[in-house]
Amino acid sequence: MRREQLSEREGGQTEAVLDSQMDGGLQDISEQAAGKIVIAYEPVWAIGTGVTATPEQAQSAHEHLRKWLSARYSAEFADSVRILYGGSVKAANAEELLGQADVDGALVGGASLKGESFIPIIDAARKLSE
Repeated sequence: MRREQLSEREGGQTEAVLDSQMDGGLQDISEQAAGKIVIAYEPVWAIGTGVTATPEQAQSAHEHLRKWLSARYSAEFADSVRILYGGSVKAANAEELLGQADVDGALVGGASLKGESFIPIIDAARKLSE
């Protein structure tokens, strides 16, 4: 399966990569069967690199994924699917990333290994859910 490389992000190919991943991953999956899925957007270029998608980049990718789901299934279904962002989520960027309209949560890697770095991420999520 194709993964979004930094060169593809910089070359404006993110949506094509996402479409390829969604087409392959959800091929032959009915809306009923897909009802329990959670989708994660985690660009390869942001995994463990310290480089994070900007909140606007994350929102744009998540919005595209939600539109894909709406076209493939239904708008109601697309609104119900949780889409998570992963890729160097940390205390300094969690609130802004999680505050995006189509970002429903985060996949936290290294920052989850120490309480002093993970607790602020939890606090940001809690604050936004109030």
